[in-house]
Formats: sequence, structure tokens, C-alpha cells
Amino acid sequence: MKGILIFIVVFGILVFVHEFGHFIVAKKSGILVREFSIGMGPKLFQIRRNPTTYTIRWLPLGGYVRLAGSDDESKLDPGMTVVLQLNKQNEVVRIDASESEIPIEGIPVQVTKADLVDDLIIEGYENGDENNPVSYHVSHDATIIEKNGTELIIAPRDTQFNQANVWQKLATNFAGPFMNILLGFVVFLIWTFTVPGPATTTVGSTQANSPARAAKIVAGDQIMAINGHRITDFEQVSQEINQSKGKTLRFELKKNGRTRTVSVKPTAHKIQKQTVYQIGILAKSNESAAVKLKRGWDTAVSTTGLIFRAVGNLFSHFSLNKLSGPVGIYSQTSQVSQMGFTYVLAFLGMISINLGIVNLIPIPGLDGGKLLLNLIELVRGKPISEEHEAVVELIGFGLLLILIIAVTGNDIYRYFIK
Repeated sequence: MKGILIFIVVFGILVFVHEFGHFIVAKKSGILVREFSIGMGPKLFQIRRNPTTYTIRWLPLGGYVRLAGSDDESKLDPGMTVVLQLNKQNEVVRIDASESEIPIEGIPVQVTKADLVDDLIIEGYENGDENNPVSYHVSHDATIIEKNGTELIIAPRDTQFNQANVWQKLATNFAGPFMNILLGFVVFLIWTFTVPGPATTTVGSTQANSPARAAKIVAGDQIMAINGHRITDFEQVSQEINQSKGKTLRFELKKNGRTRTVSVKPTAHKIQKQTVYQIGILAKSNESAAVKLKRGWDTAVSTTGLIFRAVGNLFSHFSLNKLSGPVGIYSQTSQVSQMGFTYVLAFLGMISINLGIVNLIPIPGLDGGKLLLNLIELVRGKPISEEHEAVVELIGFGLLLILIIAVTGNDIYRYFIK
């Protein structure tokens, strides 16, 4: 149960931050955001703050931002009956197209013609009386209640995504992946303060009955060299000890301005079926805020580099085992949740950067595919036709759906069957 809850929280944060990136840049670019949804499936809760409707849906996997566009226009088909609510200027300000048994208060109209994009009119018969045709002008900021009960603002052409300039489109599409990468960096900067600072070359403590105790190594000793090799970080100490294969090492130590040399013979230990050599010392950590911040930043940068290399390797040596979908992420989250809060934080940072980078891959269906179309528009000086763009998106979505199914099936096999 704990693993499931942490997975929902982690996945929810990733989705929220991603979609918030698209949302905030679209609004700043003058593009109408009709709906901001967290979750998928049937609506659980909605609240409208002009001009956007915010919804929470039952299935806590995913989310979306509905930008006004030609593929998201509100349409009223001839013959359907809607209920219209008018303002004092006799303009339609609210349209109930839900065909609910409990409609809003207003005028029932059987639609003969409707244009909610350019002309902003609704024509039809009031109360179904064909002898009484009516025509109403629709307010630019009118709302429509859809069949699923969600109330959204209509999408006039001047508010649509395609009417924005190419730089606004680029910024809007790039904002989602960028926010995930940014979140990863922020999380790693938080994570670095939840764990001890980086290890120094100064001994913090020694273990009882250890080779270090026998050699009279004490807390506060700074390790200057091992077998004549200068030491600049504690990682070198671990390497020198492990590479000794149990042979005696000469440690050059410094404390209170005095230098001395001691001999230490590492002992072998079995850890996860591997033989490692230790002398029983723990390094003193550097708790400086500046040092910790640098470690957090360096960890985020190195993680970003590793993910870029992994993505490149995926294209040169493709394997489903190199990919993970929601099932794989859940399994990994469940494992990490048993290790403690700091591990969950590091996992969130890693998976967020990973999600941002993967979304930048120029494949139709991903944000990277949309960015590629934006760049083509920038080079051509005009957008690709909506028909061609729709075909590319449809093909890309189909291929992406096949990949998702394959990855999910492979995840189920890897984590729950194999």
C-alpha cells in the first residue's frame, strides 16, 4: 500500500509539473487553455476560474492541458437540442449541450446551424417550434457544458494554438519537458541537504577491532597519501584499499600540523557475493551549504548526461528492457520506497529529468515531435497544413501506442512473471 501511495504521489508530481509548464507558457502567449486536468477518466471534481476549467479525474495516471485548437473546437450538430442562457444584451453566455435530464435554466433551442469559432452564432427553433426560427449571437467568452458534464469556455479562432506565432508554439511545446528537467535539478538540490555532506579525506571515526584501530588511526587524521599516491578525495582511499587485495598499505597521515606514517593490512569482506577489502574507517563529511549545493548540482548534471547517453544508446542498440512504462515505474518506486525518503527524493529527481529528456525525442506523439513541426514551420516560413500535421500525429500516435503496449507487457513480464 505504501508503494502504491508513493507511486501515485511521484507520478502525480511529474504530470502536474509537466502540464503546468505547457499551461503557464500557453497563457502567457495568449493561447486559450480550456482545461487543466490531473488524472484521466471520469471527472471527480471541477472548478472554473476564467477562462480555464480545472478538473481532477478518477484515474491518477496522467493528466493533460486542453489548448484551444481546431481539433478541440466545440461543435453543435444540426438537430441537437441545447439550452441557452442569455445576458442582458441578449447574447449567449452559457450553452448546455450535455443533454442532461436536469439542464441549466434557459431557452431550449433545436439547432439548425451553429458556428462557435468564427461567426459566433447559433440558429434554430426555440422550444422546437419550427414556425419560430431564432438566431443568437454567442459571447466570445461563452461557456459550453459538454456531454460528460465538463463546462469549458468555447474556442474562438483568435484564441487557438494555431493562431499563435511559431515562437509561442515552440515555447509552449518545450515548456513541459523543460519543467520536468528543472524539477529534477530542484529535487537534487533539496536531496543534497537530506543526506550527510560529501566525504572528505579526514577520518571521522574508526570501527572497533578494525585494522585502522590496530594501526592507531584516529578521528581527525587527514589521509595525505597511500603507498606514495597523493590522495585528493575519499573515493581514492576506497579504490586504493580495494585494489590492495589484502596487501599491507602505507598511510601518510596529518593531524595538528604533524605528519606520520602507519602500516595497515585490509581485511576481506563478502558484500552481495563480492569480495571487498576494508580497514574500518568512516570519512568525516563536509557539511558546508556551498559544498552540498555543488554536490546537488553536479549530481543533477551527471544524471542528465547519463540519461542523454542512455537515450543515444537506445537508438543504436534498441531493447525493450531499456524502457519502462507506468508498470515499470511503479515497480521501481515500490522498491525505492522501502529504502527511505532520501532514496525516493533521488528517484524523483532522476525520473523527472528522464521524462523531460525522453519527451524531447522528435517522435510524433511526443512533445519533441511537435517541436520538430515547429522548427519545420520556422524554416519554411509557414506552418504545415493541418491535414498533413494530423496525418503525421495519427501515425506517430499509433506507433507510440504500439510501443507503450509492448513496453507495458515487457514490464509486467520482467517485474511480476519472470
